Amino acid sequence: MDAQRVLDLFLFAIPSLITGVIAYYFFREHTKNEDGRRRFLLKKDLQVTAMPLRLQAYERMALFLERITPSKLLIRTTPLSSNKEDYEALLIHTIEQEFEHNLSQQIYISDECWNIITTAKNATIQLIRKANLLEKTDTANKLREVVLTEMMERRSPSDAALSFIKEEVSDLW
Repeated sequence: MDAQRVLDLFLFAIPSLITGVIAYYFFREHTKNEDGRRRFLLKKDLQVTAMPLRLQAYERMALFLERITPSKLLIRTTPLSSNKEDYEALLIHTIEQEFEHNLSQQIYISDECWNIITTAKNATIQLIRKANLLEKTDTANKLREVVLTEMMERRSPSDAALSFIKEEVSDLW
């Protein structure tokens, strides 16, 4: 009789255990879905807030690249004297100052984009330095002429970086 009672008790407990296990898995999945939904909504809200900041960063870096394009830089920054070394220093200082003004934008753009922008800045500085080292460059105005002539023959380092920025912004949509 005891064995029969234990068997009856066991048969009554099985449906309760099955129901309990199903309820456990149901609530676990429900909780997981709710967490995922909340994360999605939070991420969506953050993107709505962050997107204008990212676009503004890309705009500022595009403006930076435009401002350090040698042809525009040379027109905007005129020599203070005929000394070519002073003019070279003035141009490089102007580029560095523009760059430092935009340093904080790197947190809103990709590392690859930031590296390309930094490379364009450094290539522009190298272009100015190389032009200053040429024998035919003997005055500040001659330095301007040599750099402008060089820019007519090839693309500005800023152009490649600007193209990359445009491509990266188009990927945001």
